[in-house]
Amino acid sequence: MSLFIVGLDVTIVNIALPSLRSDLHASVAGLQWVIDAYTLVLAGLLVLAGSTADRIGRRRIFQTGLALFTAGSLLCSVAPGLGWLIAFRAMQAVGGSMLNPVAMSIITNVFTEPRERARAIGVWGAVVGFSLALGPVVGGALVDSLGWRSIFWVNVPVGIAAFLLAARFVPESRAPHPRRIDPVGQVLVFLVLAGVTYGIIEGPVAGWSSYPIWGCFFVGALALGALLIYEPRQREPLIELRFFRSVPFSGATLIAVSAFASLAGFLFLNSIYLQDVRGLSPLHAGLWTLPMAAMTVIFSPLSGRLVGSRGARLPLVLAGAGLVASMLPLARLTADTPFWLLSVCYVLFGFGFAMVNSPITNTAVSGMPREQAGVAAAIASTSRQVGGALGVAVLGAVVSSATGGDFAARSHAGWWIIAALGAVVLTLGLVTTGRWARATTERVAPRPAPPMTAKLAP
Repeated sequence: MSLFIVGLDVTIVNIALPSLRSDLHASVAGLQWVIDAYTLVLAGLLVLAGSTADRIGRRRIFQTGLALFTAGSLLCSVAPGLGWLIAFRAMQAVGGSMLNPVAMSIITNVFTEPRERARAIGVWGAVVGFSLALGPVVGGALVDSLGWRSIFWVNVPVGIAAFLLAARFVPESRAPHPRRIDPVGQVLVFLVLAGVTYGIIEGPVAGWSSYPIWGCFFVGALALGALLIYEPRQREPLIELRFFRSVPFSGATLIAVSAFASLAGFLFLNSIYLQDVRGLSPLHAGLWTLPMAAMTVIFSPLSGRLVGSRGARLPLVLAGAGLVASMLPLARLTADTPFWLLSVCYVLFGFGFAMVNSPITNTAVSGMPREQAGVAAAIASTSRQVGGALGVAVLGAVVSSATGGDFAARSHAGWWIIAALGAVVLTLGLVTTGRWARATTERVAPRPAPPMTAKLAP
């Protein structure tokens, strides 16, 4: 249910972007911030939420996140202006950071047998498709009938129900050895994400050669360098950089960034295209994206079963091929592209995205120390949100910085970028799933505890 309301929120907000632009007089950059204010804060806090849940209790943090996310949704529905909406979206993200990685950590600790866990993650992935399927239709109907503010009301009853069900059915669990808080690492993570994202979004407006934009990129690069130097020297760092010595884990992280950048960019461009270029209502635009969501519902469980029976390589190869194939027709998109061709692209994209979610999730938590399941799952979830933030930032910047022509023509570069990201998924799926890559998981073995000096009895 936590994944459902988060996924629902993403698709509903995207379908409402044109309405938000006209009602709040927002620019393309303003629409980007409506999306990225959420994903940026979420990405910055996921690892902290995961490690905090391991320390003080996963169910407790999970329920706190549900309460904050629900309250933030209510505030978004009454936002008086664009700035307030962006601020309340950030509040939503604080709660959202406590949901998915903590829920995945709960699943990892409940389902300990690898095959069973892979199937459970497949069910988890199917919820992504269900929320994608319901989001555009429900969001379109609500925007058409009640306005964009009503899209945030949907989260409230689901959030309350999930809170009560978690209290009744979710067992409390925590890591046997609580981790310390790493405030310096947390600040550095925020500086990296905020500097890069702000620079990309505001670059077309302020000018790529302007000092503020270069300053943002410089701060991001400096914070990244400091993070790489500081974290390995901490006994209990915010980010366990040693996890990245595992080639499958590192590959899963990069694949997640690429796949979710593709998804976020696709939803952003497609929502504007269907409503502003083709003149569809929010409801009809949502209905036209149903083939993509249906493929995700159908094939996500199959992907989980394939991972459990044959490993991650086949699903990742199919995912990359589907993402690339879906973008080739869109790279020549016009205002008169036949709807049947759009439907084919949506089906292929939904299939590719359905196949990618389970293998990257399962790879991220497999082979990791179980006592740090929250941290490992949070790093995997962070990579998704980083991909989402970068996808909206980069593709929005490409569209807004282009001159001349209509939106369909200006979006061609964006579709080619998504196709390139699909090729990255395909390549990494082949490289990171071989025997040599799997052998590197031994590098993430838990650090040996320091020797204890025994006290002799007098």
